Amino acid sequence: MTAPSECDKVLLVQAELDGELDAADAAALAAHKTSCPVCREAAADIARARAAIDRSLYHAMPDALRTRILAEIEAAREPAPRPRSSMASRRWRRWTLPSFGFGLGGFGVGAACAAALAFLLLSPPGPSLTEQIIAGHIRAMQPGHLEDIESSDRHTVKPWFNGRLDFTPPVKDFAAQGFPLRGGRLDYLAGRPVAALVYQRDRHVIDLFVWPANGNASPPPETARRQGYNVVHWAQDGMVFWAVSDVELDQLLDFAELWQQAS
Repeated sequence: MTAPSECDKVLLVQAELDGELDAADAAALAAHKTSCPVCREAAADIARARAAIDRSLYHAMPDALRTRILAEIEAAREPAPRPRSSMASRRWRRWTLPSFGFGLGGFGVGAACAAALAFLLLSPPGPSLTEQIIAGHIRAMQPGHLEDIESSDRHTVKPWFNGRLDFTPPVKDFAAQGFPLRGGRLDYLAGRPVAALVYQRDRHVIDLFVWPANGNASPPPETARRQGYNVVHWAQDGMVFWAVSDVELDQLLDFAELWQQAS
């Protein structure tokens, strides 16, 4: 088996899975992994480890259990009565917390375990896909990040993705309808490289993120609004589409309808 140290890019695999790489670096690493078994093995190992602690296995702590734990912790904080005899002292040493089954000497460990359990059960999940979509759009709006290929010609934009992604995104132009194509770029969402097609609506920018549908995830809401941005989602011809912009929702829905109806 090849040692991980034989590839100087293997440390980027962890950074990629932690979301620390920008879209260009993530796409470059994805291309590198297609010919590097060391990095593919590292990615698989990390993915298996994360699957073992998948946050979907966690659930909110029931109110009854939370109340019970807090009550028992509070009871343990009360000062113990001073033993009046050696027999009382022996009884005290045998005393255990109810339900947990450990003595006073083990309370610190038990309390730490309870705190860790509460943290795991009550910790909020990571950002939703809708939030990732909006974050990707905001990130792209920084100067110099909007397009990797700048062109209003779909026959120029579509071939640009060849060899940069493991799929070919459809590209359409709606300049006649008031949504001209500006270009495209690579981005990284939902744990994979995706295509981002950039459109214009008056002074507003519309990002359309595209990647193959896997058919396993629960369908997200068709529309959403976060931080002043509207999001429209649909699936078509084996692809997932997410349009996001600060344009009015009715106009973004018009854009989505144009896309779905165009050949």
